[in-house]
Amino acid sequence: MPDLWIIATLMAAAFQTVRFMLQKVLATATLSPAGATFSRFVYSAPFIAVLLWWYMAQTGAALPALEWRFWAFGLLGGVTQILATICVVALFKERNFSVGITFKKTEVIQTVLVGLLLLGERVTWGGLGAILLGLLGVLLLSGGKDAVGLRLSDLRNRAVGLGLMSGLLFGFSGVSYRGASLSLAVDDPLLRAGVTLLAVVLMQTLIMVVWLFWRDRAEVGRVWRARRVAVWIGLTSMAGSMCWFTAFTLQTAAYVNALGQVELIFSLFATTLFFREKISGREALGMGVLILSILLLILVV
Repeated sequence: MPDLWIIATLMAAAFQTVRFMLQKVLATATLSPAGATFSRFVYSAPFIAVLLWWYMAQTGAALPALEWRFWAFGLLGGVTQILATICVVALFKERNFSVGITFKKTEVIQTVLVGLLLLGERVTWGGLGAILLGLLGVLLLSGGKDAVGLRLSDLRNRAVGLGLMSGLLFGFSGVSYRGASLSLAVDDPLLRAGVTLLAVVLMQTLIMVVWLFWRDRAEVGRVWRARRVAVWIGLTSMAGSMCWFTAFTLQTAAYVNALGQVELIFSLFATTLFFREKISGREALGMGVLILSILLLILVV
């Protein structure tokens, strides 16, 4: 029987793929990218709250002290995740589903670059090679399915900008969530994960409510009318987040991230079988090169 961390990682990737599929459906049919993003937070918050309450009741755990560092890290992570998710959902309107998910996965590469620029964390020669290979994959994807050759000018199109920005923002949100979780003075990693997840989702829900009431009040009503689909976004979001946290608790991040790339395979099935979108040979090659670079980077960094 596979180890629990393997099962948790595979389930996390599956739940995340289904959640993005549902967000793509809503964003292309009834909701704006902001509305599809809001549906994730507002419909997952109640489920997360009930799950955390049940866990604390079963274990007899008390709510840990939430100091300013917790809220600062949580707010930074929450805002960057909102922006990252909006970028991904908007990207689904520009390119097919699997290409959008592949662009999102550049967060692995960009997190290493951010660490190098901001923290002075050194990158090995192997890591540098993986990053350059990733750039080749991005160039192949950037020009679209009808492009010929490799041109740096292809990086200036809207789809590439949305994809790379989503990866960068997801990288920042992941680091921020880790900072928030580690600031809690408790030993139970599941309790830390649950408290952090609930606090962040509540902040994200509040931020999105204020934003939508200010910019597009009618969108809040559309999110409510889409609840029969949107509630499943909340459920899959909660389930995916808890599976990721469980996997990271049981195994090192490198192995979890490596196995988590199976999400790209799931996205290919979703693209061809559910959305009936075609993948060109160039796009398939670019995805393959980018996946290889991410796996190499995880192994050597």
